[in-house]
Amino acid sequence: MSNDMYQLVSIVIYMAIMVFIGWYAFKRTSNLTDYMLGGRSLGPAVTALSAGAADMSGWLLMGLPGAIYLNGLVEAWIAVGLTVGAYLNYVLVAPRLRVYTQVAGDSITIPSFLESRLKGKSRLLRITTSIIILIFFTFYASSGMVAGGKFFHSSFGLDYHVGLLIVSAVVIFYTLFGGFLAVSYTDVVQGIVMFFALLLVPIFGVFMTGGFSETATSIREVNPELLNFVSGATFLGILSAVAWGLGYFGQPHIIVRFMAISSVKEVKSARRIGIGWMFLSLFGAVATALVGIAYFHQNTATLDDAETVFIVLGQIIFHPLIAGIMLAAILAAVMSTISSQLIVTSSALVEDLYKAVIKTDASDKQYVFLGRMAVLIVSVIAIILAWPNNESILKIVSFSWAGFGASFGPIILLSLYWRKITSSGALWGMITGAITVLIWGNVKILSDTLYEIVPGFIICLAVAYFVSIATYKPNAEIDAEFTEAVETLKRER
Repeated sequence: MSNDMYQLVSIVIYMAIMVFIGWYAFKRTSNLTDYMLGGRSLGPAVTALSAGAADMSGWLLMGLPGAIYLNGLVEAWIAVGLTVGAYLNYVLVAPRLRVYTQVAGDSITIPSFLESRLKGKSRLLRITTSIIILIFFTFYASSGMVAGGKFFHSSFGLDYHVGLLIVSAVVIFYTLFGGFLAVSYTDVVQGIVMFFALLLVPIFGVFMTGGFSETATSIREVNPELLNFVSGATFLGILSAVAWGLGYFGQPHIIVRFMAISSVKEVKSARRIGIGWMFLSLFGAVATALVGIAYFHQNTATLDDAETVFIVLGQIIFHPLIAGIMLAAILAAVMSTISSQLIVTSSALVEDLYKAVIKTDASDKQYVFLGRMAVLIVSVIAIILAWPNNESILKIVSFSWAGFGASFGPIILLSLYWRKITSSGALWGMITGAITVLIWGNVKILSDTLYEIVPGFIICLAVAYFVSIATYKPNAEIDAEFTEAVETLKRER
């Protein structure tokens, strides 16, 4: 059997497992809360691993190792920022959001939570939030499908469109039928595959490069500055990298996991598992790049594409069947993010636009059916956008993290910790945060100086605060729910 066939067997087995999990979750899904939020029944391990897998995408296995391979440890500041941001997300957002979403109308989406929490007189905030999610995530999912098509083309020589349809079909199947539970359970498998792949490659690789000392010596021979965390960096450059951590507070596909955990008591366990997984996975990605630098230097070889360092090392080190699992890890990273985005987009369409604005008297069975149709419709649109294999689509992704982080992050934090935030304050803060990111990110001299999430986050926070102060009126129901959420949190902890 050829090497490609061994690797293809690993990929087929992996995809079959994803389809089986989708079928299993389908059997456990009976109503809209099940479909959109897993019935608020996730354990700490599932919560942590699904949040991590949904978060990282292909960046963890390709983008980060590629950047470090080219520029050295100065690129690791993003990993530092993300780890700190994820930890703070578990501490500041997870427990309060789990309690408050249940207190405020048993909300199952971020838009419905903000509407229930702030008691706005119109549904403009909920609609605006839903539209932002719908637009950004449709393009975001499309970019993931592009990555899937390119994966099959570069790994097996398959036509880009064939690879695109294979990835899309599997993701659509388990997301459409199994809903949130399928997405979460598949994310656990994908998170485990990514975790072990990122640890095994550098562990076995360092033996091939002669151990830690020889590896470090080889890296210094290439360029001693590659092991310097601040070489060539500016203060604003490091701040921009660390500021990626701010994005966590506003990522709907990540914080929705906190709404689904079975109880507040489980958050601490989820945090330990999640941050442990994240730290070791990021460490593995960094170590993979460093081992790659040493290996290719020692063997006087060149790497055509720095972002393939993980793939190439895996194929060199392991038997083709195991190397296929390494390839499956990349596919897992891509697919876990696409599926998470599809289910959040589906919930925005059904729960926050159709159910809230158009029709409120349908049965749960009808809503679940509509949720599945929403997944299908958004997926088809995403496939159409991905079909031309147009790199310009991917540019929108660079705004998505900053856009969600800057427009939603401050609003989530204020709604959880400040009684006086108003619906108008949240709406205008969200809009100005998003606009700031879009403008700043498109002006090269500004975006090259400072990552757009920083000004976007600050402006959103300031606008939300001052508009809320100007429009605040005492509301007994809001005060009662805020007090109940705080007291419930103390009790459950």
